[in-house]
Order: sequence, then structure tokens, then C-alpha cells
Amino acid sequence: MSRNTLRSRSPLRWPLLATLLLLSACYKPGRFVWVDDYREPQAQGDEGYLIRKGDILNVNVWNQRDISSRIRVRDDGRISLPLLNDVDAAGQTPAALARAMEQKLKDLVANPVVTVMVDEAQPIKVAVLGEVRNPGKKLLDPGAGLLQALSEAGGFTDYARDDALYVLRKEPGYQTPARIRFTWEALTRNEGTASSFRLKTGDVVVVE
Repeated sequence: MSRNTLRSRSPLRWPLLATLLLLSACYKPGRFVWVDDYREPQAQGDEGYLIRKGDILNVNVWNQRDISSRIRVRDDGRISLPLLNDVDAAGQTPAALARAMEQKLKDLVANPVVTVMVDEAQPIKVAVLGEVRNPGKKLLDPGAGLLQALSEAGGFTDYARDDALYVLRKEPGYQTPARIRFTWEALTRNEGTASSFRLKTGDVVVVE
């Protein structure tokens, strides 16, 4: 994907361009962390995929076909299976959910072995704001990165800064979101961790 495909092509007049250059010289971004220096909290970084409301799970209990099921996570974040009442699923990894279900089945099934797989993951829900042509909330495929979000937002306006792309991310235990900074060059040239960064539901993409 080229830079031109994401930028609005309406022409700029010279006085406006001069004003933009002047503002650029005075620009001082607020506190942020470059994406190459960003580290997720350890508790989340090692967990892998977290089950979300609306995900469809394939729950298999070995040698127990009557208990095994393909089921959607309800809006309350729970699932229900034969022999089991409500089980909290949203916010857990498939492996953690499987271990929790094994514990609940111990008194009902001899040596229960449970596997949980995500058959259908819900789209990622993010917001894209600032100097883009079509700002607002966007639905992205799981695993989508910043380029996909920018494309869904229609690309940049003529006022967008190549080096002022941010992702605001809420993290447990912190009142203010992390402000993670990217550059267009790093994104398109696969430099550092910019191109491999994956968005999460609740992220806010800001183009200044």
C-alpha cells in the first residue's frame, strides 16, 4: 500500500502550505512512547488471545460427546454446557477456560480432559480520529494492524503528519491510556515493531 493511496488528493494553495510548514516547525507532541519501546503489561503479554463476548467456541470434553458443544459466548460473558451451569468465558484464554472447566467437571466426569478452540472470533472494534477522511468507529478482522485501520478510515487528509500517528490503549491498573507513537515510514518499510503491532478492541487510532 502506497502513501498516495491513503492521502487525499485535493490541491493545496501556497499560502496554506506555508502556514502548515510554520505550524510543523512549532509542533511539540505530548507525552508518548515509541512503538519500538512499548511493552505490554506482563500479565497480558503472555496470555495470548482473550475470549470476547460473541465469540463462537468449540468446547470438546474427551470421550464425552453429550457434553461437548459449539457455543457462542453470551453478552454476559458466560457459556453454559450440559452438566455445567454458567461458566465465565470472556476475558480468559482458551487454555485457561479449558482448565477451569476441567475443575468444574471433576466431580461429574472421571479424569475430564477439555479443549477449547475459538471457531469464530468477533471483529476488533476501534475508533480512528483526527486527520483521516472518514473518522469514526471501525470493525477490523482479528489481528489487524494500523495500516488496515487507516485504510478503513479512507486514508489521510492533506493536513496529516507522517510522524504523528498514535494508538491510545487502556491498560489495567492505569488511569490514563498508553499513547503509542508510529511513523508512516516505519509502517510501510516494515521497520521495527510498527508493522507487526496488532490492534485490540477499545484502541483509539489518532492521526495528527
